Amino acid sequence: MSTETPRVSIVVPAYNEGEAIRPFLQRVGETVTLPFELLVVVDTPEDTTIPVVAAVSADDARIRCVVNTYGRGPAHAIRFGFDVAAAPTVVVTMADGSDDPRQIDALTELVERGVVVAAGSRYMAGGQQIGGPRFKRLLSRVAGRSLHLFANIGTRDATNSFKAYNADFVRQVTIQSRDGFEIGLELTAKARRARQPVAELPTIWLDRTEGVSNFQLRKWIPKYLRWYLFAFGRPLAIDEIEPAAAGVKGSKQ
Repeated sequence: MSTETPRVSIVVPAYNEGEAIRPFLQRVGETVTLPFELLVVVDTPEDTTIPVVAAVSADDARIRCVVNTYGRGPAHAIRFGFDVAAAPTVVVTMADGSDDPRQIDALTELVERGVVVAAGSRYMAGGQQIGGPRFKRLLSRVAGRSLHLFANIGTRDATNSFKAYNADFVRQVTIQSRDGFEIGLELTAKARRARQPVAELPTIWLDRTEGVSNFQLRKWIPKYLRWYLFAFGRPLAIDEIEPAAAGVKGSKQ
């Protein structure tokens, strides 16, 4: 085990990635220069991701696999990752290699400078999205641009999962999502309602070249819509965020 205290915990939800995750793990190990721990979070001890992570971990103790005990699915995996993370900054990124791990350092440093959410943005100058379903890209772009223009949310890409977070802020407002990947939008909307700073850096997102995506657009659109609407509400104190989100289901309270 590494004895260096991590400055960033990298949380990676994974589901039966098998060998497809190895190139991603190697890229993180080669490109992230800050002291880090990388937590690959799976749902069951039988997940095919585990032996591959174990093999990589034998050479790089900063990387390990943990089994989520909160329930199946990416939202539970990400929540579990936040709760076991050791660093004051948490970066969520995907196991499929679509995000650029070279930007983890810069996103972490933005949080260390004082923002509570630092987003990798596909929709700002210098950003780009390559591949992926056309309808999903359209919805994401429209949501991001409209939230930036009309809710002043601090980023043009609130729906992107590739973000860094102040862990204390997340513990204060809690994570209430239980399905899908809408946690990135949830926490960005909560930061806006709590009048906390959000920043962004341009990123280039590349559709996965190996494995199968677990994104379920039709099932998760209503979940995203809840947090989209929540972002437009009036400012709240941090201790008001969780009950407001629990009680109004996205209304403009």
